[in-house]
Amino acid sequence: MTMPGKIKPWFPLGLTFSLVVLLSSCATVPLTNRTQVTLLPESQMVMLGQQAYQQQLSEHPVSKTPGDVEPVQRVGERLAAATVDFLKANNLPTDVYAWEFSVIDNDEIVNATCLPGGKIVFYSGIFKYTQDDNGIATVMGHEIAHAIARHGNERVSEALLLQLGAMSLAEAMKTSPTQTREITNQAFGIVSNYGVALPHNRSRESEADRIGLTLMAKAGYDPRTAIPFWERFSEAGKDVPEFLSTHPSGATRIADIKTHLPEALQHYTGGFRAGKSVESR
Repeated sequence: MTMPGKIKPWFPLGLTFSLVVLLSSCATVPLTNRTQVTLLPESQMVMLGQQAYQQQLSEHPVSKTPGDVEPVQRVGERLAAATVDFLKANNLPTDVYAWEFSVIDNDEIVNATCLPGGKIVFYSGIFKYTQDDNGIATVMGHEIAHAIARHGNERVSEALLLQLGAMSLAEAMKTSPTQTREITNQAFGIVSNYGVALPHNRSRESEADRIGLTLMAKAGYDPRTAIPFWERFSEAGKDVPEFLSTHPSGATRIADIKTHLPEALQHYTGGFRAGKSVESR
């Protein structure tokens, strides 16, 4: 029993955890209207994005191959323009994005990213799956969607909040038997990872797919071509169980994309002829 007026030693941390959640900045993701918690100012995220971009370019060889660089630049310029229109339509700022597009010459890495602030990097290993401009637009639209939906800020914010929660739990369990503390700490780790971090990552991936379809459609690329890209991508690797993955399974992702295609097709006129395909590698 706690005596009146006596406060448990872990109370300040628990109170701090609650106050951070209540007082943190809340934002709404465009198109999906999902409410998210973002603790860091966007200016700081842009600065971190710029640093990460420069680090990637300094640590890996930057491709000068026209067949790789030109399609990424061409698709990037169209998607950047479409993204600006999309942001304006949703009353969101556009001045934080200074678009840059680079290709890393590494066929072993199958990846692409759009960092906060609009710095886009493609690794050449992904071209075997993109195959043409539509495939590049699928990937780039998805990555840009992560950036404009502030998913990076959200991930960092969740990590900070989970860290505060673990600190509060550790203080509260100091007087418990050792075995009880260990079991409780393990349970907290499992719940925070599989119950919070992984599902949230999967929901952000699905959200990026949905927004990305609209962006590529607005840029003049057929969003229906996203399906064969993800089919190729999912067939190339072995899916881990979905509940253990930060990404939706291939089947789930494709089913979700088909659900959101009518929404994206409203923005696709079909009048733009996609640029040249990426040269055979």
